[in-house]
Amino acid sequence: MSNGATELGVELSDAQINSCLLYLSELKKWNQKINLTAIREDGDIVIKHFLDSFSFIKGFTPVEGLKLLDMGSGAGFPALPLKIAIPGISVTMVESVKKKAAFLRHIIRTLRLTGVEVSDKRTEELPDSFHSMFDVVTARAFANMETALAAGKPFLKSGGVVVLGRGPEEKIREQELSKAGFVLERRIELTLPHSDYKRAIWVFKKA
Repeated sequence: MSNGATELGVELSDAQINSCLLYLSELKKWNQKINLTAIREDGDIVIKHFLDSFSFIKGFTPVEGLKLLDMGSGAGFPALPLKIAIPGISVTMVESVKKKAAFLRHIIRTLRLTGVEVSDKRTEELPDSFHSMFDVVTARAFANMETALAAGKPFLKSGGVVVLGRGPEEKIREQELSKAGFVLERRIELTLPHSDYKRAIWVFKKA
């Protein structure tokens, strides 16, 4: 995991690697009771969940105090690996499935993470106090890109960005983008370390 993270520009301490490994262990335990991921093998989980999550750091500048909202967090990717790698950011995860939200809270307690919370509501049910509050909104397996942009827009500060991780074949039409009120800042194609798993990180700035 350490070498793969370094290839993506993320330097992890021994303590951070241990946190990731404990997270992986708890994910596998809980996965026997509730369906958190279809990916079962340790190596695949490291590549397709943890390294994929670290790749999101290419989409924003990780400064102290940055506020990040993750939509449809599922088992916590990319939000929790990002929080482990960049402890100084504040993270809010939105996961409406109660059992998955319970797992997320369990991991937060187990890893003794601070500055991270879980909302077990649907994105459209989030309170008005969340509006214009976040610097970055992330989503990985949340709807199509147009829907994700529309869902994330109310929560962004002026000049904030939505960072989406997608398969390299996914596209978005220019008219959909302007209708959503965003401009494409950049698109980064990459192959995750130690694999042939191709991904694209899309960075959209609120217009």
